Amino acid sequence: MVYASDKLIIDTPEQIPLEFSLAGVGSRALAMMLDSLIMFLIGMVLFLIGAFAIAGLGAFSSGASNWATAIFVLFLFLLQWGYFAISEILMKGQTFGKRQLNLRVIKDSGAPIGAYEAIGRNLLRAVDWLPVFYGVGIVAALLNKQNKRLGDMVAGTVVVHERPLAEMQPILSAPTRPAAEAPVSVYNSSRLSVDELQLIEAFLQRRYELPPQLRIQTAIQIAARVSRTLEIPPQGRPDPETLLETLARERRNSGRY
Repeated sequence: MVYASDKLIIDTPEQIPLEFSLAGVGSRALAMMLDSLIMFLIGMVLFLIGAFAIAGLGAFSSGASNWATAIFVLFLFLLQWGYFAISEILMKGQTFGKRQLNLRVIKDSGAPIGAYEAIGRNLLRAVDWLPVFYGVGIVAALLNKQNKRLGDMVAGTVVVHERPLAEMQPILSAPTRPAAEAPVSVYNSSRLSVDELQLIEAFLQRRYELPPQLRIQTAIQIAARVSRTLEIPPQGRPDPETLLETLARERRNSGRY
């Protein structure tokens, strides 16, 4: 793992370096504004529901009204903290705001974050927010090369620009057929994860730059990895590079990216 020129460079076990552009304060602030707008709209809906509930219960019992008020306040707290944590858990490092700007939270190692990282980094939002609108978080991000706020430092995470898969063009040995002429999927490549797809694309882009022996070994390792995911038996499996090209074509011909 190397940080250089606003990039995170990670060497995979297959010896293919993956580069991630680090998200700056500006893009993260814009994503935060979008998320804040979503939270405001959700909060308004909760407020209206809570107001009607409190008004209705107040006519019967002041105690019931107090309980409704306490529950409403709890919901607001959970919205402020839980929106980010739950979104990043369910959307694998993204919120709706981050998704719109192609941002994603990942571990320092390049691996996807889990519940531990999502909860940990968001528990520190209350501190990063101080004194107003992420003052501490912005200062912390400006003072380190990784653009990390305190929550990222504690959880071991970083926010990166995620290049859409549609922009990644692998070097294939033959032209890809149009989607209208695409054959039925042979290997059900839709089961591949984003990380596995990026690994295939990165290899197909750079394979002609690799020494022959390293190219062969790398193709074998990647093919073995995706074969386990797709449950492709060794019998009748094409050679590793042909398999990887076939999987890349299947995903592109399917129109999924």
